[in-house]
Amino acid sequence: MWIRKCYLDDKSDIQSPIPNCISSNEEFIPPPQSAKEREVEERLRILADRNAKLLGLTRRRFLQTSAGMAAAMLCFNEVFGKTYEVDPIEALDPSAFDERWPKDEFIFDNQTHHIDVESDWFETTEAGREAAAFLRRFRSGEKTTNEALAALTQTHYVKELFFDSDTVMAIISGVPTAEWKENILPPDKMVKTRNDINGWAKSERMLSHGLLRPNFGAAEFEEMERQVKKLKINSWKLYPGSEINNAAWWLDDEKKTYPFWEKSRKLGVRNLCIHKGLPLGLFNEEHCHPRDVEKAAKDFPDFNFIIYHSAWHPTARRREGAANNPQYIPWVSELIDIVKRNNLKNVYFELGSTWNGTSSGRPEVAMHMLGQMLALPGGEDQIIWGTDSIWGGSPQRQIDRFRRFQISDEIAEKYGYKKLTPEIKKKVFGLNAARLYRVDVNAKRKAIHNDKIAGLKEEYQQNPQPSNTEFGWVWRA
Repeated sequence: MWIRKCYLDDKSDIQSPIPNCISSNEEFIPPPQSAKEREVEERLRILADRNAKLLGLTRRRFLQTSAGMAAAMLCFNEVFGKTYEVDPIEALDPSAFDERWPKDEFIFDNQTHHIDVESDWFETTEAGREAAAFLRRFRSGEKTTNEALAALTQTHYVKELFFDSDTVMAIISGVPTAEWKENILPPDKMVKTRNDINGWAKSERMLSHGLLRPNFGAAEFEEMERQVKKLKINSWKLYPGSEINNAAWWLDDEKKTYPFWEKSRKLGVRNLCIHKGLPLGLFNEEHCHPRDVEKAAKDFPDFNFIIYHSAWHPTARRREGAANNPQYIPWVSELIDIVKRNNLKNVYFELGSTWNGTSSGRPEVAMHMLGQMLALPGGEDQIIWGTDSIWGGSPQRQIDRFRRFQISDEIAEKYGYKKLTPEIKKKVFGLNAARLYRVDVNAKRKAIHNDKIAGLKEEYQQNPQPSNTEFGWVWRA
C-alpha cells in the first residue's frame, strides 16, 4: 500500500537528513528500500547516537543539525563509495559545516508545490506538533485551532522553503485538470500564492507557472489570454502525458500543438516547463517520453524548452543494447542524445525529484547523469535547479547534498566527465534559471537580503526548528 512518508518518519526511531528510501511525488511508483539504503540507516543510527551523546543532544535533535547531515554523508560514503566531500570533524562540530548568510550561491528553485498534509499530522505526530507550534505564531489571528491548521498549508510551505533552507527565489507549480474547480492548486491559486508571499516579504521571492492544456484545442486560447493578461503568469507548465479531455499530446504536433506555441509567442511567454518522465498511471506513459522535444525545439528556437525531471523514468527497462551500459539512464540519456545530436541550446534539464531520487540512493546514476549533461557543449548552462519541494520536505537537504556532491575520480577519468566546480554549481543553483527569467541577480540579492523574510529568518536562526520529515509517498507491502 501507499503511505505518506511523514507518518512513517514519525514512527521511525531515526529521521535521516539523507532519505533512507525514495519517496514519490505521486508521479511514479516508489521502489522499495534497497539493502544499501538500509545499511546507511543502520550505520547512521550508531554514529548519531555516539555523536549526539558527545554533544549533549537527543538523536532526533542531532540529526536536525548540520553535524547530523555530515554524519549521514559519512555513512553514505562508507556504503556507496566517495560521493560527498565531507570531513569527519564536521559530524562533531556544527559550526564547521555551516555557511553564513549571505551565501555565495543564488538558489532559485524552479519546481515547488503546496502539500495538503492532513490536519491530524499537525495534531498527532511529534514533527507536526512542533511545526504547528511554530507556525501558529504567524496565524495568531485565526479564531479556532481548525482555522489555524487550515491556514498552515501555505505558511508551512514558506517555512520549509525560505526559513529552513537557503532558497532565495522559487516558482510555484501545479498539475492540470479538466475543471479548475477540481484542482487543488489551479492557476489562480498558484498566482495568489506568488502574490501573497511577495506582498508579505516586500520583495519578489516567488514566480508562478500557468497551466496550459493543448488537449482542449482552440477553446484553450481564451484561457491562455486570461492567465497571461489577468494573472500575469511567468511561464507555462505543461503535461503532454495528461489525458484530460481524452487526449494526450505531443510537443511537435504541427496541427494540434504548434498553434499554441504561436499563440504563446504573441502573448510574450516563451519559457515552456514540460513534464517528461515520471509516468505514473494517471499519465500516458508513451507521451511522457522526450522524443517529441527534438523537432519542437528545432522549429521554435526562440522558445526555452525546460524539461522537468530531465525526463527521468526510474523504473523503465533499459533500451536494447544498453542493458550492460552503466552510463545509460532511462530516458535522460535519450534526451541528452537529442540535445547533443542537434546542438540544441534551447533545451534545459530540470532536476526536480530526479536529483533527490538519484543522489539519495543511486549516486552512480547521479554521477553519470550530471557527467553526461556537462559533457554537452555549454552543458553547464543548461541544467536548472528544482527540488519538487515540499513533497520531500524542506529542500535544504538537497541543497547540502548538491554542495558536497562530486563525480568520483574513477568515473570521471573512465568516462571523461568534467568535475563539478563551485562555478558550475552556482550556475545550476540559480544563475541559469535567472537568465531564462531575466532576473537581475545582484539587484535581487540586495532586495531579498533586506526583506521581511530575511529579517524573520535571522530571528528564527537563534532557535531553528527544522525537520527531516518528507511529505511524499512510499510503498509498503
